[in-house]
Amino acid sequence: IDKSNCFGGAASNCLVQPFMLFATQINGERYELCRGIFQEIGKKLSEKGKLETCGNDTFFDDEYLKLILNGMITESGAEILFHANLIGVNKKEDRLESVVISTKSGAVTLYADYFIDATGDAVLTYLSGYSCRVGRESDGLCQPMTLCFRLANVDTKNLDRRKINELYKEKKKLGEISNPREDVLIFKTLTDGVLHFNTTRIVKLNPLDIYDITKAEIEARKQVYEIYEFLKENFECFKNSEIISTASEIGVRESRMIDGEYVLTGEDLKNLTIFDDSIAVGNYDLDIHNPEGSGTSHYFFKGGEYYSIPYRSLIPKGARNLLVCGRCISADHEAQAAIRIMPIVCCIGEAAGAAIVQAVGSECNVGEINVKALQEELENSGAIIR
Repeated sequence: IDKSNCFGGAASNCLVQPFMLFATQINGERYELCRGIFQEIGKKLSEKGKLETCGNDTFFDDEYLKLILNGMITESGAEILFHANLIGVNKKEDRLESVVISTKSGAVTLYADYFIDATGDAVLTYLSGYSCRVGRESDGLCQPMTLCFRLANVDTKNLDRRKINELYKEKKKLGEISNPREDVLIFKTLTDGVLHFNTTRIVKLNPLDIYDITKAEIEARKQVYEIYEFLKENFECFKNSEIISTASEIGVRESRMIDGEYVLTGEDLKNLTIFDDSIAVGNYDLDIHNPEGSGTSHYFFKGGEYYSIPYRSLIPKGARNLLVCGRCISADHEAQAAIRIMPIVCCIGEAAGAAIVQAVGSECNVGEINVKALQEELENSGAIIR
Protein backbone atom coordinates (compact mmCIF):
# COMPACT_ATOMS: atom_id res chain seq x y z
CA ILE A 1 0.00 0.00 0.00
CA ASP A 2 1.13 3.57 -0.62
CA LYS A 3 -0.29 6.90 0.44
CA SER A 4 0.39 8.49 -2.96
CA ASN A 5 -0.36 7.49 -6.57
CA CYS A 6 3.02 5.91 -7.28
CA PHE A 7 5.99 4.14 -5.75
CA GLY A 8 9.42 5.67 -5.18
CA GLY A 9 9.05 7.46 -1.86
CA ALA A 10 11.16 10.61 -1.68
CA ALA A 11 12.19 10.32 -5.34
CA SER A 12 8.57 10.48 -6.44
CA ASN A 13 6.73 12.43 -3.77
CA CYS A 14 9.44 14.85 -2.65
CA LEU A 15 11.23 15.41 -5.98
CA VAL A 16 14.52 14.31 -4.38
CA GLN A 17 17.37 14.20 -6.90
CA PRO A 18 20.00 12.82 -7.54
CA PHE A 19 20.99 9.41 -6.19
CA MET A 20 23.82 10.43 -3.86
CA LEU A 21 27.18 8.67 -3.55
CA PHE A 22 26.85 4.87 -3.55
CA ALA A 23 30.20 3.81 -5.04
CA THR A 24 33.84 3.93 -4.03
CA GLN A 25 37.23 3.31 -5.64
CA ILE A 26 38.96 -0.02 -5.06
CA ASN A 27 42.26 -0.69 -6.86
CA GLY A 28 41.50 2.28 -9.09
CA GLU A 29 38.18 0.84 -10.24
CA ARG A 30 34.65 2.09 -9.53
CA TYR A 31 33.05 -0.28 -7.03
CA GLU A 32 29.29 0.05 -6.53
CA LEU A 33 28.17 -0.63 -2.98
CA CYS A 34 24.41 -0.50 -3.56
CA ARG A 35 23.43 -3.29 -5.92
CA GLY A 36 20.69 -5.93 -5.95
CA ILE A 37 17.29 -4.40 -6.68
CA PHE A 38 18.79 -0.89 -6.75
CA GLN A 39 21.17 -1.95 -9.52
CA GLU A 40 18.29 -3.60 -11.36
CA ILE A 41 16.33 -0.34 -11.23
CA GLY A 42 19.38 1.55 -12.48
CA LYS A 43 19.77 -0.86 -15.39
CA LYS A 44 16.15 -0.36 -16.44
CA LEU A 45 16.63 3.42 -16.32
CA SER A 46 19.88 3.20 -18.28
CA GLU A 47 18.35 1.09 -21.03
CA LYS A 48 16.00 3.98 -21.82
CA GLY A 49 18.64 6.69 -21.45
CA LYS A 50 17.06 7.85 -18.19
CA LEU A 51 20.15 7.60 -15.95
CA GLU A 52 23.41 9.56 -16.00
CA THR A 53 26.34 9.56 -13.58
CA CYS A 54 28.30 12.78 -13.16
CA GLY A 55 31.03 12.72 -10.53
CA ASN A 56 29.60 11.31 -7.29
CA ASP A 57 25.99 11.99 -8.27
CA THR A 58 23.66 9.87 -10.40
CA PHE A 59 20.80 11.70 -12.09
CA PHE A 60 17.60 9.94 -13.13
CA ASP A 61 14.23 10.56 -14.71
CA ASP A 62 11.83 10.41 -11.77
CA GLU A 63 8.73 10.10 -13.98
CA TYR A 64 10.13 7.05 -15.75
CA LEU A 65 11.18 5.65 -12.37
CA LYS A 66 7.50 5.58 -11.36
CA LEU A 67 6.67 3.52 -14.45
CA ILE A 68 9.53 1.10 -13.79
CA LEU A 69 8.49 0.52 -10.19
CA ASN A 70 4.86 -0.05 -11.17
CA GLY A 71 6.03 -2.70 -13.63
CA MET A 72 8.42 -4.45 -11.25
CA ILE A 73 5.85 -4.70 -8.48
CA THR A 74 3.04 -5.79 -10.83
CA GLU A 75 5.27 -8.46 -12.39
CA SER A 76 6.15 -9.78 -8.93
CA GLY A 77 2.51 -10.74 -8.41
CA ALA A 78 1.95 -8.32 -5.55
CA GLU A 79 -1.36 -6.49 -5.29
CA ILE A 80 -1.14 -2.68 -5.30
CA LEU A 81 -3.29 -0.19 -3.44
CA PHE A 82 -2.65 3.55 -3.88
CA HIS A 83 -4.18 6.51 -2.01
CA ALA A 84 -4.18 4.44 1.18
CA ASN A 85 -3.29 6.22 4.42
CA LEU A 86 -2.38 4.19 7.48
CA ILE A 87 -4.55 5.22 10.44
CA GLY A 88 -4.52 2.29 12.86
CA VAL A 89 -3.39 -1.20 13.78
CA ASN A 90 -4.85 -4.20 15.51
CA LYS A 91 -2.38 -6.04 17.70
CA LYS A 92 -2.54 -9.09 19.93
CA GLU A 93 0.25 -9.31 22.49
CA ASP A 94 3.45 -8.71 20.47
CA ARG A 95 2.02 -9.61 17.07
CA LEU A 96 0.34 -7.30 14.60
CA GLU A 97 -2.84 -8.83 13.17
CA SER A 98 -4.05 -6.12 10.79
CA VAL A 99 -3.72 -2.50 9.72
CA VAL A 100 -6.48 0.03 9.13
CA ILE A 101 -6.21 2.37 6.17
CA SER A 102 -8.23 5.41 5.24
CA THR A 103 -9.47 5.56 1.63
CA LYS A 104 -12.08 7.37 -0.45
CA SER A 105 -14.18 4.22 -0.01
CA GLY A 106 -13.93 4.51 3.76
CA ALA A 107 -11.82 2.67 6.30
CA VAL A 108 -10.42 -0.70 5.17
CA THR A 109 -8.80 -3.36 7.35
CA LEU A 110 -6.00 -5.46 5.83
CA TYR A 111 -4.80 -8.67 7.50
CA ALA A 112 -1.36 -10.25 7.20
CA ASP A 113 0.99 -12.61 9.02
CA TYR A 114 3.95 -10.24 8.69
CA PHE A 115 4.37 -6.50 8.09
CA ILE A 116 7.07 -4.11 6.85
CA ASP A 117 7.04 -0.48 7.93
CA ALA A 118 8.32 1.55 4.95
CA THR A 119 6.60 4.80 5.93
CA GLY A 120 9.81 6.78 6.48
CA ASP A 121 8.35 8.20 9.68
CA ALA A 122 7.98 4.79 11.40
CA VAL A 123 4.21 5.35 11.48
CA LEU A 124 3.31 1.65 11.63
CA THR A 125 5.82 1.01 14.40
CA TYR A 126 4.60 4.01 16.39
CA LEU A 127 0.93 3.11 16.03
CA SER A 128 1.78 -0.44 17.10
CA GLY A 129 3.09 0.85 20.42
CA TYR A 130 6.77 0.04 19.94
CA SER A 131 9.33 2.47 21.29
CA CYS A 132 10.64 5.23 18.98
CA ARG A 133 12.79 8.36 19.24
CA VAL A 134 12.63 11.69 17.41
CA GLY A 135 15.58 13.76 16.17
CA ARG A 136 18.93 14.27 17.80
CA GLU A 137 19.54 13.01 21.30
CA SER A 138 20.28 16.39 22.94
CA ASP A 139 17.04 18.23 22.18
CA GLY A 140 14.88 16.21 19.78
CA LEU A 141 15.41 18.63 16.90
CA CYS A 142 15.46 17.06 13.44
CA GLN A 143 17.47 17.95 10.37
CA PRO A 144 15.73 20.66 8.30
CA MET A 145 12.92 19.94 5.88
CA THR A 146 13.33 20.99 2.24
CA LEU A 147 10.86 21.61 -0.57
CA CYS A 148 12.69 20.83 -3.82
CA PHE A 149 11.83 22.66 -7.04
CA ARG A 150 12.91 22.98 -10.68
CA LEU A 151 13.44 25.85 -13.10
CA ALA A 152 13.20 25.62 -16.88
CA ASN A 153 14.53 27.87 -19.68
CA VAL A 154 17.85 28.36 -17.90
CA ASP A 155 20.94 29.20 -19.94
CA THR A 156 22.94 26.46 -18.23
CA LYS A 157 26.07 27.07 -20.33
CA ASN A 158 26.54 30.40 -18.56
CA LEU A 159 25.64 29.18 -15.07
CA ASP A 160 28.21 30.29 -12.48
CA ARG A 161 27.49 28.66 -9.12
CA ARG A 162 30.35 30.50 -7.41
CA LYS A 163 29.02 33.96 -8.32
CA ILE A 164 25.49 32.94 -7.37
CA ASN A 165 26.59 31.87 -3.90
CA GLU A 166 28.80 34.91 -3.37
CA LEU A 167 25.87 37.25 -4.03
CA TYR A 168 23.49 35.03 -2.07
CA LYS A 169 25.70 35.34 1.01
CA GLU A 170 25.90 39.11 0.59
CA LYS A 171 22.11 39.34 0.35
CA LYS A 172 21.76 37.20 3.48
CA LYS A 173 24.05 39.53 5.43
CA LEU A 174 21.91 42.47 4.33
CA GLY A 175 18.77 40.66 5.49
CA GLU A 176 17.35 40.46 1.96
CA ILE A 177 17.26 36.65 2.04
CA SER A 178 15.21 34.96 4.77
CA ASN A 179 16.17 31.35 3.94
CA PRO A 180 18.53 30.14 6.70
CA ARG A 181 20.44 27.85 4.34
CA GLU A 182 24.05 28.94 3.81
CA ASP A 183 24.13 28.50 0.02
CA VAL A 184 22.13 27.76 -3.10
CA LEU A 185 22.38 24.06 -3.93
CA ILE A 186 21.84 23.45 -7.65
CA PHE A 187 21.88 20.16 -9.55
CA LYS A 188 21.69 19.45 -13.25
CA THR A 189 18.89 17.29 -14.67
CA LEU A 190 18.56 15.06 -17.72
CA THR A 191 16.58 17.80 -19.50
CA ASP A 192 18.35 20.65 -21.30
CA GLY A 193 17.72 24.02 -19.70
CA VAL A 194 16.20 22.54 -16.53
CA LEU A 195 17.91 22.79 -13.12
CA HIS A 196 17.00 21.11 -9.86
CA PHE A 197 17.17 23.02 -6.55
CA ASN A 198 17.57 21.45 -3.13
CA THR A 199 17.95 24.70 -1.27
CA THR A 200 14.94 25.68 0.84
CA ARG A 201 15.40 25.09 4.55
CA ILE A 202 12.80 24.81 7.29
CA VAL A 203 14.21 24.53 10.80
CA LYS A 204 12.84 23.95 14.29
CA LEU A 205 9.52 22.52 13.11
CA ASN A 206 8.42 18.99 13.92
CA PRO A 207 7.98 16.84 10.78
CA LEU A 208 5.57 14.62 12.74
CA ASP A 209 3.23 17.42 13.85
CA ILE A 210 0.49 18.15 11.31
CA TYR A 211 0.37 21.83 12.27
CA ASP A 212 4.13 22.22 11.95
CA ILE A 213 4.13 20.39 8.61
CA THR A 214 1.50 22.80 7.32
CA LYS A 215 3.59 25.78 8.44
CA ALA A 216 6.65 24.20 6.82
CA GLU A 217 4.94 23.75 3.44
CA ILE A 218 3.70 27.36 3.44
CA GLU A 219 7.06 28.84 4.47
CA ALA A 220 9.04 26.63 2.07
CA ARG A 221 6.96 27.77 -0.90
CA LYS A 222 7.75 31.38 0.01
CA GLN A 223 11.43 30.44 0.04
CA VAL A 224 11.10 28.86 -3.42
CA TYR A 225 9.91 32.15 -4.90
CA GLU A 226 12.44 34.14 -2.90
CA ILE A 227 15.27 32.11 -4.47
CA TYR A 228 13.66 32.21 -7.91
CA GLU A 229 13.28 36.00 -7.87
CA PHE A 230 16.82 36.44 -6.55
CA LEU A 231 18.19 34.40 -9.47
CA LYS A 232 15.96 35.95 -12.12
CA GLU A 233 16.74 39.53 -11.06
CA ASN A 234 20.49 39.15 -10.67
CA PHE A 235 21.74 36.64 -13.24
CA GLU A 236 21.35 36.80 -17.00
CA CYS A 237 21.25 33.01 -17.38
CA PHE A 238 17.98 32.96 -15.36
CA LYS A 239 16.37 35.90 -17.19
CA ASN A 240 13.89 33.70 -19.09
CA SER A 241 13.55 30.99 -16.46
CA GLU A 242 10.25 29.75 -15.05
CA ILE A 243 9.30 27.51 -12.14
CA ILE A 244 7.97 24.31 -13.67
CA SER A 245 7.53 22.16 -10.57
CA THR A 246 7.70 22.02 -6.81
CA ALA A 247 7.53 18.76 -4.89
CA SER A 248 4.05 17.54 -4.01
CA GLU A 249 5.32 16.98 -0.47
CA ILE A 250 8.10 18.63 1.52
CA GLY A 251 11.19 16.47 1.92
CA VAL A 252 11.95 15.18 5.42
CA ARG A 253 15.53 14.18 6.21
CA GLU A 254 14.88 12.99 9.73
CA SER A 255 11.93 12.33 12.03
CA ARG A 256 11.18 9.20 14.04
CA MET A 257 13.68 6.38 14.41
CA ILE A 258 12.71 3.09 15.98
CA ASP A 259 14.33 1.75 19.13
CA GLY A 260 15.59 -1.47 17.63
CA GLU A 261 17.45 -4.54 18.76
CA TYR A 262 20.61 -2.60 17.88
CA VAL A 263 21.10 1.16 17.59
CA LEU A 264 23.50 1.95 14.75
CA THR A 265 25.77 4.86 15.74
CA GLY A 266 27.91 7.43 13.99
CA GLU A 267 30.92 5.85 15.67
CA ASP A 268 30.02 2.50 14.12
CA LEU A 269 30.15 4.16 10.72
CA LYS A 270 33.38 6.06 11.38
CA ASN A 271 34.98 2.83 12.60
CA LEU A 272 33.90 1.14 9.34
CA THR A 273 32.23 -1.59 11.34
CA ILE A 274 31.22 -4.68 9.38
CA PHE A 275 28.60 -6.43 11.50
CA ASP A 276 28.12 -10.20 11.60
CA ASP A 277 24.49 -9.64 10.63
CA SER A 278 25.21 -6.99 7.98
CA ILE A 279 22.54 -6.70 5.28
CA ALA A 280 23.71 -3.58 3.40
CA VAL A 281 26.73 -1.30 3.08
CA GLY A 282 27.36 2.32 2.19
CA ASN A 283 29.91 5.11 2.16
CA TYR A 284 27.80 8.26 2.00
CA ASP A 285 29.12 10.82 4.46
CA LEU A 286 27.65 11.88 7.78
CA ASP A 287 25.83 14.79 6.15
CA ILE A 288 24.14 16.76 8.93
CA HIS A 289 22.16 19.86 7.96
CA ASN A 290 22.03 22.11 10.99
CA PRO A 291 18.67 21.60 12.77
CA GLU A 292 18.85 25.16 14.13
CA GLY A 293 19.77 27.28 11.10
CA SER A 294 22.68 27.75 8.73
CA GLY A 295 25.51 25.30 8.17
CA THR A 296 25.99 21.69 7.13
CA SER A 297 28.61 19.42 8.71
CA HIS A 298 30.30 16.50 6.94
CA TYR A 299 32.38 13.49 7.85
CA PHE A 300 33.65 11.97 4.60
CA PHE A 301 34.94 8.47 3.95
CA LYS A 302 38.10 7.79 1.96
CA GLY A 303 38.27 5.71 -1.19
CA GLY A 304 37.78 2.03 -0.43
CA GLU A 305 36.14 2.74 2.95
CA TYR A 306 32.58 1.75 3.74
CA TYR A 307 30.37 0.78 6.66
CA SER A 308 27.61 -1.79 7.14
CA ILE A 309 24.07 -1.87 8.49
CA PRO A 310 23.03 -4.72 10.81
CA TYR A 311 19.81 -6.69 10.42
CA ARG A 312 19.08 -6.09 14.13
CA SER A 313 18.57 -2.37 13.39
CA LEU A 314 15.50 -3.30 11.33
CA ILE A 315 13.75 -5.02 14.26
CA PRO A 316 11.73 -2.90 16.71
CA LYS A 317 12.44 -4.03 20.28
CA GLY A 318 9.99 -6.76 21.18
CA ALA A 319 8.47 -7.10 17.70
CA ARG A 320 7.66 -10.58 16.43
CA ASN A 321 6.22 -10.04 12.95
CA LEU A 322 7.27 -6.49 12.04
CA LEU A 323 10.36 -5.15 10.31
CA VAL A 324 11.27 -1.55 9.48
CA CYS A 325 13.13 -0.23 6.46
CA GLY A 326 14.07 3.23 5.19
CA ARG A 327 15.50 6.23 7.02
CA CYS A 328 13.65 5.37 10.25
CA ILE A 329 15.57 2.22 11.19
CA SER A 330 17.26 2.06 14.60
CA ALA A 331 20.11 4.59 14.34
CA ASP A 332 21.34 7.63 16.19
CA HIS A 333 21.28 11.18 14.77
CA GLU A 334 24.76 10.90 13.23
CA ALA A 335 24.35 7.48 11.63
CA GLN A 336 20.91 8.32 10.29
CA ALA A 337 22.40 11.34 8.49
CA ALA A 338 24.47 8.93 6.38
CA ILE A 339 22.24 5.90 5.83
CA ARG A 340 19.13 7.96 4.89
CA ILE A 341 19.98 8.35 1.18
CA MET A 342 17.87 6.59 -1.45
CA PRO A 343 20.41 3.99 -2.72
CA ILE A 344 21.13 2.75 0.80
CA VAL A 345 17.51 2.61 1.95
CA CYS A 346 16.63 0.73 -1.25
CA CYS A 347 19.11 -1.97 -0.18
CA ILE A 348 17.70 -1.98 3.35
CA GLY A 349 14.23 -2.45 1.86
CA GLU A 350 15.39 -5.41 -0.22
CA ALA A 351 16.85 -7.01 2.92
CA ALA A 352 13.61 -6.48 4.86
CA GLY A 353 11.61 -8.11 2.08
CA ALA A 354 13.96 -11.10 1.85
CA ALA A 355 13.91 -11.51 5.64
CA ILE A 356 10.12 -11.58 5.73
CA VAL A 357 10.05 -14.26 3.01
CA GLN A 358 12.32 -16.38 5.19
CA ALA A 359 10.19 -15.75 8.29
CA VAL A 360 7.06 -16.80 6.39
CA GLY A 361 8.73 -19.98 5.18
CA SER A 362 10.02 -20.89 8.63
CA GLU A 363 6.95 -19.65 10.50
CA CYS A 364 9.23 -17.89 12.97
CA ASN A 365 9.59 -14.47 14.54
CA VAL A 366 11.57 -11.85 12.63
CA GLY A 367 14.34 -12.04 15.23
CA GLU A 368 14.67 -15.81 14.84
CA ILE A 369 15.42 -16.12 11.13
CA ASN A 370 18.66 -17.65 9.84
CA VAL A 371 20.69 -14.50 9.21
CA LYS A 372 23.42 -16.35 7.31
CA ALA A 373 20.79 -17.76 4.95
CA LEU A 374 19.41 -14.23 4.52
CA GLN A 375 22.87 -12.92 3.69
CA GLU A 376 23.41 -15.71 1.15
CA GLU A 377 20.07 -14.87 -0.45
CA LEU A 378 20.99 -11.20 -0.73
CA GLU A 379 24.41 -12.00 -2.17
CA ASN A 380 22.84 -14.37 -4.70
CA SER A 381 20.68 -11.42 -5.79
CA GLY A 382 23.80 -9.35 -6.36
CA ALA A 383 23.82 -7.36 -3.10
CA ILE A 384 27.01 -6.27 -1.36
CA ILE A 385 26.72 -6.85 2.38
CA ARG A 386 30.29 -6.96 3.67
